[in-house]
Amino acid sequence: MDVRDILIDGIGRSREVCHQVLDGLSAEDANWRPTEHCNSVTWLVWHLARQQDVQIAHLGGDDVWLRDGWVDRFALDLPREAMGYGQRPDEVAKVVVSDVALLAGYLDAATDATVGYLAGLDLASLDDIVDTRWTPHVTRGVRLVSIVDDAAQHAGQAAYVRGLCQGWRTPIG
Repeated sequence: MDVRDILIDGIGRSREVCHQVLDGLSAEDANWRPTEHCNSVTWLVWHLARQQDVQIAHLGGDDVWLRDGWVDRFALDLPREAMGYGQRPDEVAKVVVSDVALLAGYLDAATDATVGYLAGLDLASLDDIVDTRWTPHVTRGVRLVSIVDDAAQHAGQAAYVRGLCQGWRTPIG
């Protein structure tokens, strides 16, 4: 096992969690937000996929959101390049789906692109500086770990919000 396999396993685990979260979930429940300042399952899974997609594209992969027309299928009332970073609550509220399968499909497309990138990764490039806006500068390896970490965090958050939603909507007792 090398570092590529470890990163692929990590990003695959987030995909698995998201599929478990989305399994049997209605669009209404996926779009539900605990408060107007909180994220929905839809937003969390969409952002998880978008952050992978955008960052892998920056490293030399493809942005499947734009290339494969996911942006048009989602038809969000947001800029085409939106990926969720820094969005205000009113913008978060615009990330909704009428079919959870659309969300799962984009998650799979973005994750497949990430896995494809990782499978072909030249291990000698892990120390390459890919972002000088931070101190210390960000290497390809550090960026890849950040992508996997961000996906894991948002997958866990999506699972939590699903639990909140179903607990809220299901009478106890």
